[in-house]
Amino acid sequence: MKRMWRFSSDAAQAKLLSSSQFNGIRLSSKLKAILPFTTPLFTRQVNTVSNKFRDIVALFTAKPSPPPKEDLTSKAMILRNELVQEASDSIRVRKILDMNSDSLNQPHPGGSVLLELLNQLDSWPSLALQVFNWKRKRNGSDAFTPVNAHEYSKGIKLAGRSRNIDHAVEIFKEAANKGIKTTSTYNALMSAFMFNGLADRCQSLFVDMKKDTTCHPSIATYNILISVFGRLMLIDYMDATLQEINQLDLSPNVHTYNYLIAGYIAAWMWDDMEKVFQMLKTSSVKPNLKTYLLMIRGYAHAGNLEKMEKIYSLVRDHVNKKEIPLIRTMICAYCRSSEADRVKRIEELLKLIPEEDYRPWLNVLLIKLYAQEDWLEEMEIAINEAFEHRTHVITAGIMRCIIATYFRCNALEKLEIFVRRAEISGWRICRSLYHCKLVMYRSGKQFNEMNNVLEEMNGANLAENKKTLWIMYKAYLSRGQRSMVLKILGQMFKHGYEVPLEAFPS
Repeated sequence: MKRMWRFSSDAAQAKLLSSSQFNGIRLSSKLKAILPFTTPLFTRQVNTVSNKFRDIVALFTAKPSPPPKEDLTSKAMILRNELVQEASDSIRVRKILDMNSDSLNQPHPGGSVLLELLNQLDSWPSLALQVFNWKRKRNGSDAFTPVNAHEYSKGIKLAGRSRNIDHAVEIFKEAANKGIKTTSTYNALMSAFMFNGLADRCQSLFVDMKKDTTCHPSIATYNILISVFGRLMLIDYMDATLQEINQLDLSPNVHTYNYLIAGYIAAWMWDDMEKVFQMLKTSSVKPNLKTYLLMIRGYAHAGNLEKMEKIYSLVRDHVNKKEIPLIRTMICAYCRSSEADRVKRIEELLKLIPEEDYRPWLNVLLIKLYAQEDWLEEMEIAINEAFEHRTHVITAGIMRCIIATYFRCNALEKLEIFVRRAEISGWRICRSLYHCKLVMYRSGKQFNEMNNVLEEMNGANLAENKKTLWIMYKAYLSRGQRSMVLKILGQMFKHGYEVPLEAFPS
């Protein structure tokens, strides 16, 4: 009972002491107010209980340290935001880097802060290159760790993406002089040549790499070659590279298949594109998002709407949010098709494109689509949008589609307005515009207006041709104006045009 009593007393004292701390009262004054005396044993017990209480509280209040990788990403992100804000001021950028030199130079459990920063600055290659060069200039300092192969490779790629090939070559040579000549540095320079369209230099560097006994081409090396040949539509070279991969018993990765598919799409070789895609599906490698986006584009260009829609259903959310150019490609595919509900599907895709993301060629394509479907109201909306954006239609075929729609819809007044606006806006003016007006006026027996149309043609420097005279001949013949019929026949003889047989009955 005595031990139990002492235990209870200790707990009570601890509770009392803890409440005194929360009430903001000094420990010594509180004890004096409660107990008239203190003993060494009591003081020792109080200190022990109080320490235990603080340890327990610390368990609930202490914040766990973030994982090393998250901490690394967070540090790089903070520094990236500072640098992006001052990107236009190179002096200020250098000062920010100097202020954070310890963080950029010291090793981190999650990896390299510098490399993580360079990766996060991928969208600003020039700024990232400035960060890398800042590290290069401190390469000889004792306080800084030397630039390693990964950093040199990143710097070479950044120089290439900044369209500074000479600087990329300079970094590569600097690394080689320091004894850092690896497969990754070769690949980085080949990527720089590829990015800038220098296929010859890329292939020449590949030959040098094969001669170098210190490193050997990897699958990434061959992927770069396939990409270069595919962009230039050098399909024979691309196929030869794939054959060499198989001979070396290298395992193709998803990037290998993607570059092959992209090359066949560029060359419009749909069967080969499909063959590679099926090879990928049956291999141990799985298609990624890039694969599906490429296949949507390929099927769209090939006009294979069924397969295009099937792949689109797999990545619909991503495409709808982030692949506006691909959506426009799909719209083009539907425009070229003869599907019964193509307009409905196009309208659904158009809702995904922001209004400010205007493309003149797409506007004209929609005008043609609505014209072919005889959707007069929608066609005029698209035409008005083209006028507002000062888009010029210079293709006679598009103009004929528009005219034919007005004719089939018997919209003479709207045709008149369109012709006037087209003349003012610099659109392609062809005789078909005026011939359509002549035919429509003839149908309404408005012969005075027909003569006005002929004057408009002269004002547009468009001479009367065979079709013009035939339209006028039919109009005057239907009205029974013999004198005007003979006049038109005379003009036909004058210009050597074919004369209607009915004009001279036997």
